[in-house]
Amino acid sequence: IGGYEAADQAEAAREHFYDAVAGLIGAGRDEIAYVENATRAWDMAFYSIPFERGDRILTTTSEYPSNAIPYMQMAERKGVRVDVIPDDDHGQISLDALEAELAKGDVRLVSLNHVPTHNGLVNPAAEVGALCRAAAVLYLLDACQSVGQLRLDVTEIGCDMLSATGRKFLRGPRGTGFLYVRRPILRALEPPFLDLHSASWNGPGTYELRDDARRFENWERYVAGQIGLGVAADYASGIGLDAIEQRVGALATGLRDALAERPGVTVLERGDKRSGIVTFTVDGHEASDLKLALREQGINVSVTNGSAQHYDPHIVPSAVRASVHYYNTEEETDRLMAALPSR
Repeated sequence: IGGYEAADQAEAAREHFYDAVAGLIGAGRDEIAYVENATRAWDMAFYSIPFERGDRILTTTSEYPSNAIPYMQMAERKGVRVDVIPDDDHGQISLDALEAELAKGDVRLVSLNHVPTHNGLVNPAAEVGALCRAAAVLYLLDACQSVGQLRLDVTEIGCDMLSATGRKFLRGPRGTGFLYVRRPILRALEPPFLDLHSASWNGPGTYELRDDARRFENWERYVAGQIGLGVAADYASGIGLDAIEQRVGALATGLRDALAERPGVTVLERGDKRSGIVTFTVDGHEASDLKLALREQGINVSVTNGSAQHYDPHIVPSAVRASVHYYNTEEETDRLMAALPSR
């Protein structure tokens, strides 16, 4: 059947997406928007903020390039300033330094990643949220790498906006993502793009934005992907995020410990709390070569590109990234260790 007919038949499943994702992160269904990927979800939030000349954006050294570039674009367009908060002794964003910068004033937005793409550290999202609330400053959290592997509650975290993808630890379809926007600030944010779904054309010269988070959506979408993302959210919730976080953490810790004992291997993880992302280098071997050699043995890893990270003083040119999940086994991490070359 055609796409319209299929969407009509699946309307209940399509609508259930909002309940499933809201339940996953402790939000209301009217605070959730379906967006085609995490970057576009983040963009819709960021570019809806009414920045003015002299405003400051505070971020962290581990910021993702697709977020840092819009900061610079907004600096050129509006004359805002981007200030990078230094790390604490563990490599996470320094809460003391953040509090000091907030006290200086003129901060429009605090924006950071929960878990970086190139390192397994976990930034103290809830502590940042408490500081932002005290200073009455907007807080945008990039949860692309954390949703699906860590328990998230937007009320506990205290973020105003949160962006996430479907395809990573949540195990949903590629080409899907979502945006959370806290209900009290919805009306203060005007999305950069509008259509007949996000707004109503009320007359020849008037339109009205939706009063829920769907003002950040567009009408044409990957409907099957939206349904699939809702199924993935239900699946993760059914297993339990506490159980997932515990299992992922145990596997990652075991792998890091084994890697650290191997001569010539350097484990790069920082942070007082660490996630399921494990990054490392092997002396005398390029990360890209290791990735291909491991893939030939049925072991899937990726490579982090240090040249794309310009805020982090500890970045290396490239590293292997092994992302464990709850379905992995100790036997599989042992296989990875056995497949790595000796010095």
